[in-house]
Amino acid sequence: MSDRTAMPARNKNIRLREVVAALETIAPSRYAQSWDNVGLLAGDLNARCRRTLICLDMMPAVVDEAIAAKIDLIVAYHPPLFRPVSRLVTPSDEMASGIHRCIRKGIAIYSPHTALDVAPGGTNDVLANLCGVKNAKPIERELSAGRQAKVVVFVPATAAAAVAAAMSAAGAGIIGEYAQCSFRSSGVGTFYGGDKSRPVVGQRGRLEQVEEVRLEMVCPKQLLADTIAALRAAHPYETPAFDVYPLTSVATHGIGRVGALAKPTSLKDFARRVKRRCHAPCVSMVGQPQRQLSRAIIGVGAAGSLPFSLKLGPGDVVVTGEMRHHDALRLLRLGACALVLSHWSSERPAMKLFGERLQLAVAGLITTLSAADSEPFQRV
Repeated sequence: MSDRTAMPARNKNIRLREVVAALETIAPSRYAQSWDNVGLLAGDLNARCRRTLICLDMMPAVVDEAIAAKIDLIVAYHPPLFRPVSRLVTPSDEMASGIHRCIRKGIAIYSPHTALDVAPGGTNDVLANLCGVKNAKPIERELSAGRQAKVVVFVPATAAAAVAAAMSAAGAGIIGEYAQCSFRSSGVGTFYGGDKSRPVVGQRGRLEQVEEVRLEMVCPKQLLADTIAALRAAHPYETPAFDVYPLTSVATHGIGRVGALAKPTSLKDFARRVKRRCHAPCVSMVGQPQRQLSRAIIGVGAAGSLPFSLKLGPGDVVVTGEMRHHDALRLLRLGACALVLSHWSSERPAMKLFGERLQLAVAGLITTLSAADSEPFQRV
């Protein structure tokens, strides 16, 4: 990628949909937080797209830069369209003014935001690397609806094998490379048959107690109907009792990062090193400068309450872009430290690598890191 480096061979036939597909591969929109607004925010998917500009914030100077450079797509990390917009008017001091100008010039707008925070090699991983974190892991992983359910049926012990075999034949009970997987536990079932009932065990008109097996088997959701039909056909009871539990899956990806530092260091030395590597003009520390650190908790932008989902204490340092006063006090009470880089400085280092990955993913695409994108806070 260029903040003006060698340009790839030109390809006039790249379409916006190809670039969007590459962006979705690098930072899938499904990774984004539920409150976020990511993906293609404006643009014609069939339009040609040869030049892309990468920035954190689509400020007026960035739009000027894009127009002057004949950019086809602005990839703005922070979504310039976040809440519903009722007007697109220019001139104006609202973000909508820049969106209007881009649309008039045929410039598409895309935002990855929290999808890039979660994605491997994204903003949090880049900052973790700059901090010298080893084997960084997500702080929080999303729970999502899984593709499997669990079917639990209560069956007389003498019929358990037949019911399990029927459910297996319908596609239940497969875990990895193993088939016919089930769990069985014994108990006592009770029922009282009404006048029109036809109990297989016991008699109608009185409370019966039967030795039963609780049979549990996983089942792909698309095979639930077949599995339940097989269960009913094989079950000896007139009205089988069964439950279906949807299963959730724990994602391998997640927000934030945490890991041990490559080598223990003081807060003062750590702050100096990270400040230099991130080119951060405005850095604040929470904690005593000589406090020894061994673990870093990374949260680009505004980490908020995310670090406090971990057990924090002496030796820990939270590295983020901005922090509330009372969160800083809480860290001090816990004996932990913090390094606050500024929102912009915590996220900007990832933009160059992000652009390079995009350029490699789309042959012939010219990707440029914005020179007009800048830190809003300046050192006095």
